[in-house]
Amino acid sequence: MTGTLYVCATPIGNLDDVSFRLLQTLKTVDLIAAEDTRHSLQLLRHFSIPTKVVSYHQHSSRAQSDYLLAELLAGKNIALISDAGTPGISDPGEQIIATCILRAIKVVVVPGPMAGVAALVLSGLPTGRFAFEGFLPRAEKERREALATLLTEERTMVFYEAPHRLRETVADMVRILGDRKCALARELTKVYEEVKRGTLHELLQEVETSAVRGECVLVVAGADKDATTLASAEQDGEALVAMFLAQGFSPAQASRHAAKMSKMPRPELYALALRLSKDKK
Repeated sequence: MTGTLYVCATPIGNLDDVSFRLLQTLKTVDLIAAEDTRHSLQLLRHFSIPTKVVSYHQHSSRAQSDYLLAELLAGKNIALISDAGTPGISDPGEQIIATCILRAIKVVVVPGPMAGVAALVLSGLPTGRFAFEGFLPRAEKERREALATLLTEERTMVFYEAPHRLRETVADMVRILGDRKCALARELTKVYEEVKRGTLHELLQEVETSAVRGECVLVVAGADKDATTLASAEQDGEALVAMFLAQGFSPAQASRHAAKMSKMPRPELYALALRLSKDKK
């Protein structure tokens, strides 16, 4: 009989958020697989949990994954934890969870905190439908490409971002998505928890003049479905090409995104983009 993989959500800052079920699970499993053993040991020591801990993170070798699977197949129970929050959400836990399901290994979730949901609730923006986007690409080109695909997304969007990349990310959002309502939540559940609400332009002005510290969650309003600039699939592809070029996209990128948002053929839009780009020079 195979063991069970327990996907355990841990506190995102305040240890008082720990659940009784989480503590019982961590104490009774045979092994704990942690994203960062040094970080997780603080939690385990605080609650006097002696269970053996091994590392499992995005840079773990194939051998480490095989070891965990072998232990599960041998009947051992393993708790999977991340640095904070729910494993499998913007962390490597999703890979071993998917593998266990594929191998018919039982997976049980021990639910708890998730920074993205906490920030969404605190944002004051619509919560009925939302899109969790996690971390945007670090490279400027890829980040802008990703944001362009979200231009017509009507659901509230939730992003994770490192404090040292926040200014560049917000600047790209203003440039591509426009000045929308947003909320920045940082250090959630900790002593210096802070939520800033306003618009992307207001947030950009603030982060350009003051340093932001701590883990950040950025919640951004979805596109206005009644907005005339993005009214329908019949939208003017030529206007879209011009807009994307003005935002710094290459002719190829501008034509690709414009083709997705209109019914005009991409080759025609690409030719237009090349012509407009030459006219600017």
